[in-house]
Amino acid sequence: MTQLKPAAFFDRDGVINLDHGYVGTRERFEWVEGAARAIALCREAGYLVFVVTNQAGVAHGYFEEAAVKALHTYMRESLAAQGAPIDDVRYCPHHPRAKRALYRKDCAWRKPGAGMILDLAKSWPLDLKRSFLVGDKESDLEAARAAGIEGFLYRKGPLDLFVTGVISRMAR
Repeated sequence: MTQLKPAAFFDRDGVINLDHGYVGTRERFEWVEGAARAIALCREAGYLVFVVTNQAGVAHGYFEEAAVKALHTYMRESLAAQGAPIDDVRYCPHHPRAKRALYRKDCAWRKPGAGMILDLAKSWPLDLKRSFLVGDKESDLEAARAAGIEGFLYRKGPLDLFVTGVISRMAR
């Protein structure tokens, strides 16, 4: 029998990287202070680490899905090189008022929906009762609640210091 593991889910824009509005290229991607260390701390504490991110920039025509995938490859490779590997990533390119008809829909993956988290739970041996999400918007916390996990609102400052507190609270 596979042992279930706790997971740390991170929103991307505004948590792992600064939110400059529709970040779809490496040139616009700027790390939040302490992001790599925060992920490494989760790994050291026994958490699998995932990124769950709405990417409405695709729906609005600012960039293509290929750009999102390339940016996530860069992000994952950079973090892994710093001892902070990401286990998996899910993103939602949809938006109910998208400019591009192909992406115009209400999608269960789009936060505040829990679809990305629940899909990862199907793909990985996760113990959702011991898992958490760090996000910068209320919709992130709503997605966490909908998936039955703890949600923590990150505003600013070194992400590793914030995550240290989260891991401590989860250990209680």
